[in-house]
Amino acid sequence: MEYMAESTDRSPGHILCCECGVPISPNPANICVACLRSKVDISQGIPKQVSISFCKQCQRYFQPPGTWIQCALESRELLALCLKKIKAPLSKVRLVDAGFVWTEPHSKRLKVKLTIQKEVMNGAILQQVFVVDYVVQSQMCGDCHRVEAKDFWKAVIQVRQKTLHKKTFYYLEQLILKYGMHQNTLRIKEIHDGLDFYYSSKQHAQKMVEFLQCTVPCRYKASQRLISQDIHSNTYNYKSTFSVEIVPICKDNVVCLSPKLAQSLGNMNQICVCIRVTSAIHLIDPNTLQVADIDGSTFWSHPFNSLCHPKQLEEFIVMECSIVRDIKRAAGAGMISKKHTLGEVWVQKTSEMNTDKQYFCRTHLGHLLNPGDLVLGFDLANCNLNDEHVNKMNSDRVPDVVLIKKSYDRTKRQRRRNWKLKELARERENMDTDDERQYQDFLEDLEEDEAIRKNVNIYRDSAIPVESDTDDEGAPRISLAEMLEDLHISQDATGEEGASMLT
Repeated sequence: MEYMAESTDRSPGHILCCECGVPISPNPANICVACLRSKVDISQGIPKQVSISFCKQCQRYFQPPGTWIQCALESRELLALCLKKIKAPLSKVRLVDAGFVWTEPHSKRLKVKLTIQKEVMNGAILQQVFVVDYVVQSQMCGDCHRVEAKDFWKAVIQVRQKTLHKKTFYYLEQLILKYGMHQNTLRIKEIHDGLDFYYSSKQHAQKMVEFLQCTVPCRYKASQRLISQDIHSNTYNYKSTFSVEIVPICKDNVVCLSPKLAQSLGNMNQICVCIRVTSAIHLIDPNTLQVADIDGSTFWSHPFNSLCHPKQLEEFIVMECSIVRDIKRAAGAGMISKKHTLGEVWVQKTSEMNTDKQYFCRTHLGHLLNPGDLVLGFDLANCNLNDEHVNKMNSDRVPDVVLIKKSYDRTKRQRRRNWKLKELARERENMDTDDERQYQDFLEDLEEDEAIRKNVNIYRDSAIPVESDTDDEGAPRISLAEMLEDLHISQDATGEEGASMLT
């Protein structure tokens, strides 16, 4: 019995290592761990230094066979990408743990610490920890290469508007900047009657066309040209072209609607003024203040043109102005504008002040005009109107003068303008000297129309001191609350120049 007690209290037996003779616990190989590691290297075949490609322009890593992915440093996505680079050798062992070893961000080195296990001699399982060094090599991806080439493109959007004023294009430019729709463009080229947008893929161009259809009334046609083909792999290389045509109507244009369209809009008069062009054409009847919105499909079904050229605007002086309180509305009349006031005015051309010739008209600017004010308008009585709808109208229904907007001192407005806009970086050719005047007209429209201003990012110009919202002439101005602080980005987090498409 005493012998039995001694045997149960005895500790587990030890054996001697067959290589070095050190006492060890029994194992299937009968070798100590140190000797086993000296004889067997389970990490053999796994490369200790691997190269990985990185594009500095777009901050993406290359994932074979042909994908570029965005990964943050020491992220799970980057760890998975690193392990895929040694996927074949790792399949022969069991991966227990993997993690990054910290390195300097600018060292172009990534170190991954791996813990692996493998069955070795006589069923013994050996575990080993080692570090794989990844060398980050710079390589430009295909997309960035096409951007740098500037001549390689797969799709182009040709945006055109058959007008002599670029107000719609200036508005469209601000929308593109606000929603970042210019980021995928290879280049933007400005020509006489529109813009060309070049893209490296057809999908980006289609996205831009959908954006244009949502922001301005337009229509488009698509075509493609075969560049090359491979009959063995059944692959084709096309260049696509999208021709986008914006309606040929701008803000402050006087238009003449067809009788059928005018009747469908609530029996409004055929002679109307365009007060705004956004996703639709916004018209107002200066005789009744009746307003109507015409979308792109309605316009192309019942097209109409501008009656007068913007350079035909003449300056009038208000001799007498009275507000019309009671507006007689016909049966089936449409919506009346609440932002305008109907007025009856007598005006005289500033170029005819030595005569006594005056003109009488109704206007939607009754809330702005006072005797002695200057106002811009079109003289239809002495104008040669070549329009099919006007020619069929009764001459009594065509007004002598259509007033467009109140006139202010442009020089003073420019000097007191304490805000600015950003512009698209684009190639220009055949610049017209009239472009600066048109751009100033667009800036004045922003000051006068709050509805357009909501869709535009306006930045405060710190070089000009802040003054009151209205000047001594009563010219409208943009309040400080509507402005954004201009953010200047010289370098991004990678040390590259940021905001390359903005000027």
